[in-house]
Amino acid sequence: MNAKIRALAAVPAIALVLSLSACGGSDSKDDAKDTAAESAAPAGDAAAAGGAAGGEAGGGDDDGKVEPPLTGEIKSKAEKAAVAAHPGTVLKSEEDQENPGLYAVEVKKADGTSIEVYLDKSFKVVKTKEEGTEENEG
Repeated sequence: MNAKIRALAAVPAIALVLSLSACGGSDSKDDAKDTAAESAAPAGDAAAAGGAAGGEAGGGDDDGKVEPPLTGEIKSKAEKAAVAAHPGTVLKSEEDQENPGLYAVEVKKADGTSIEVYLDKSFKVVKTKEEGTEENEG
């Protein structure tokens, strides 16, 4: 009889554990951040979930393609060429996934507008796109 009482007393505890595990089991802020990062980034893409050094995260367009940020000498040369053609402040620079083989550098101009400058692998400007407009041939 003592074993039956213990078994019945364990039922509410087991139900609580099962219901917590079904709901996620934790309301920790760290878990919430991790979940948000995982849902925002495509599966298997740690760079998009964690961002990149220097405050730049791999960009992405509405089509879900992640654009890796430029780094090192390529980043330096691409940004220098973009600003030489369209003076301003670099907001981000990345490999362009919509146009394979091109680098994309977003520059904020003195008037406050932004322009996307597309460069080929030799750092020549091949086209531009004012933010909110279609691409223009350079």
